[in-house]
Amino acid sequence: MQSKIQIPQVGDQVLFSGRRKVLKGMGAAVALAALPLAATRPASAAGRGLAFVSNEKGHTVTVLDITTLEVIKQIKTSRRPRGMVFNLAKTLLYVACGDEDVVDVIDAELLEVVDAIPTGPSPEVLEITPDERLMFIANEEDSSLWIIDLAEKVLLHEVPTGAEPEGVFITDDGKTLYLTSEVADMIHRIDVDQGIITANVIVGTRPRRIRMTPDKKELWVSAELSGEIYIIDVETFKVTEVINFLPPGFRQVDVTPVGLVLTADGKTAYVSLGRANHVAFVDVATREIEFYVLVGSRAWNVTLSADESTLFVANGLSDDVSVVDIAARKVTKSIPTGRIPYQVLLDE
Repeated sequence: MQSKIQIPQVGDQVLFSGRRKVLKGMGAAVALAALPLAATRPASAAGRGLAFVSNEKGHTVTVLDITTLEVIKQIKTSRRPRGMVFNLAKTLLYVACGDEDVVDVIDAELLEVVDAIPTGPSPEVLEITPDERLMFIANEEDSSLWIIDLAEKVLLHEVPTGAEPEGVFITDDGKTLYLTSEVADMIHRIDVDQGIITANVIVGTRPRRIRMTPDKKELWVSAELSGEIYIIDVETFKVTEVINFLPPGFRQVDVTPVGLVLTADGKTAYVSLGRANHVAFVDVATREIEFYVLVGSRAWNVTLSADESTLFVANGLSDDVSVVDIAARKVTKSIPTGRIPYQVLLDE
């Protein structure tokens, strides 16, 4: 008999008897003390013209030269690197490594792992606040969100979530976090300071990624197995519209959207359609699909360049990254990376 899935309710949290839990293990107590020093390197050190690609089964992060689109290094990581995020100066790259329950810390200048932060079981996606005070980690296997104080190296809150949490989105003021629960088909709204869920909303099957429109009025959520994008009104926290996709020649069951990014002006959204092997160009105002671009096999996550001229698409089953010229609406190059690329981050 299949066990029931416990759905977290508004106000749910885990308490540590009024104490904060100090992170230990993997040399964290010693190595983490060095992180604030590394983070204070001048911001001018960033902008190296590099792309970083996490490879789930290769246990590496591939480093690409953005100008030549050539691989310049493979960085060995802990097993199953997935979600990644930079610090503000882009001197440090944090990589969630799901099979070893750690976040690897890569020095973006040295291009090597210099530290590891212990996490809950199977970390998948992570984010940090704009002021770099807090880190948020979605732990897939124990259905929790960890909120970590990076300066003091302590676990502030462990928030119970729906089963298999994944997508994490933090607001600009660092006060509110939105989180997807794949199995519960739910989006949680979380008060960061209190470490509690304040509201839930049901969306389509297996929600993956969350993005907010630049005007802060809408959340866009990809629902992988129902093949849709759900649009949520931020103020009412209710679903207002649903967008469906069907590239030519594909069956509906093959359409599994995951990656999602919006332009700075909020006019266009780009959605990677998973096993449908395409990226959709969507007019945000009209909700109309303008174009489909054929990319690699199982288009997973999609990343937009700073000048918004190029998309980088991680293709999980063809083990490559597709480089898409947005104006020409076509792939200009496919770059072999490692086994099952998951995400691309740019240091432009």
